[in-house]
Amino acid sequence: MRRSDSVTKGMQQAPHRSLFNALGLTEEEMNRPLVGIVSSYNEIVPGHMNLDKIVEAVKLGVSMAGGTPIVFPAIAVCDGIAMGHIGMKYSLVTRDLIADSTEAMAMAHAFDALVMVPNCDKNVPGLLMAAARVNIPTVFVSGGPMLAGHVKGQKRSLSSMFEAVGSYSAGTMTEEDVREFEHKVCPTCGSCSGMYTANSMNCLTEVLGMGLQGNGTIPAVYSERIKLAKHAGMKVMELLEKNIRPRDIMTEKAFMNALTVDMALGCSTNSMLHLPAIAHEAGVELNVDIANEVSARTPNLCHLAPAGPTYMEDLNEAGGVYAVMNELNKKNLLHTDIITATGKTVGENIAGCVNKNPEVIRPIDNPYSPVGGLAILRGNLAPNACVVKRSAVVPEMLKHEGPARVFDSEDDAIVAIKGGKIVPGDVVVIRYEGPKGGPGMREMLNPTSAIAGMGLGSSVALITDGRFSGASRGASIGHVAPEAAMGGPIALVEEGDIISIDIDACKLMLKVSDEELEARRAKWQPREPKVTTGYLARYAKMVTSADRGAILELK
Repeated sequence: MRRSDSVTKGMQQAPHRSLFNALGLTEEEMNRPLVGIVSSYNEIVPGHMNLDKIVEAVKLGVSMAGGTPIVFPAIAVCDGIAMGHIGMKYSLVTRDLIADSTEAMAMAHAFDALVMVPNCDKNVPGLLMAAARVNIPTVFVSGGPMLAGHVKGQKRSLSSMFEAVGSYSAGTMTEEDVREFEHKVCPTCGSCSGMYTANSMNCLTEVLGMGLQGNGTIPAVYSERIKLAKHAGMKVMELLEKNIRPRDIMTEKAFMNALTVDMALGCSTNSMLHLPAIAHEAGVELNVDIANEVSARTPNLCHLAPAGPTYMEDLNEAGGVYAVMNELNKKNLLHTDIITATGKTVGENIAGCVNKNPEVIRPIDNPYSPVGGLAILRGNLAPNACVVKRSAVVPEMLKHEGPARVFDSEDDAIVAIKGGKIVPGDVVVIRYEGPKGGPGMREMLNPTSAIAGMGLGSSVALITDGRFSGASRGASIGHVAPEAAMGGPIALVEEGDIISIDIDACKLMLKVSDEELEARRAKWQPREPKVTTGYLARYAKMVTSADRGAILELK
């Protein structure tokens, strides 16, 4: 018996069938499996403006394989457009809205299977969370990455654009230079072209086994992406026939593979927010502390922008995610015996996927670093953890000690940075930007880009209870937990306090005595909420445990 029989078969379902008739469905279509196509298409996100074509290709694939495709929508926010104003407070919270609304649509309409068509930062993890909850046969096919821009003979991307604004503030770039960047860094549709959060999550979807080969890397404008979408539509029918479900695929071993490849690729720090939340929905508890264990045994093989000069199109040409996995498998770093959405095991998928460019994907015996691209730090300033993209930190900043420059909002910090009030050696502290205190946990791409643009990227660190964009680089330490609004130690930092950062040792310390911290804690008073009405206010009330700044799992 199919799930859809509850709305298409029997006398009691005659009213349901009348509504399907109103949709123009034929009896033949109602007798086939009903496959929900979750379309994240919209006309405001560059990564989503091409998804109508992807969706049409998926529908063809489903139809060719004997299913009835039915499209319904999912929302998506462009983090770049939302950056630097109140809109960024809404970005992360959409992940849970996407998961909840997709679950509601899938359950209410008794679909037999799903094909998810996401692309950008919170859209991908939100739909993965929904897939794990609903747990019916599901395949993902993303919209694909943007091609890199070309400015003055060099490849560029969105992070270059933000840094250009900082350079203009520093007087090292003219308005005409900035305008050239403005018109050239984002030349096509697609998710922004570096290893930022969207591309990180699309690659990790492939690693988890929920997307087909090329899901994370085939550029949005390539016709190969349309072929991939057709195959995704066909493949979901095979999964339905074999009854292979998301929780059969997204197992503990699959998440360990995802963490391993995360380290090798040098993915966004936001993967440390999303992977545990997706795992939770799949019934797997993923403690972020295990990330350092995985990092210790996993070499960093890729330096994609912003960590280096290569882009998603280069990774695709070098063999893509499967080639990276094949390199890792040379030292038995992956679980290869687990099933994937291809209907085959990980080992079968990656067999023969060779590394075609050792400058883009370093051979496992010649990595960029013997340890992974992310690090989880702890210490008296972050007792419940924080995260840094180690692969994007210059060597001289792996260990840093300096005076705290304290700001209670991102906006105040940017004014100080652009005003020349931050000097080499400083540690910029931006607080009250966490899930509860923000509310919404804004990304800090603007301040990190301003620091880089002012020429301070190799001498100034930044610490926040907010989070960092995958486009951020430098000693940018985010997700500090407990957050300031919870009374975490970051709320007790005072101007001029010495902060010690040791990324190799995974330590973040405030050089203040325990007695002094306790005295400050006794004086600390909670702040009035920044937002008192609407969804953000309700969201802030859901964030009640002190560790939610490190792993945002709204259960």
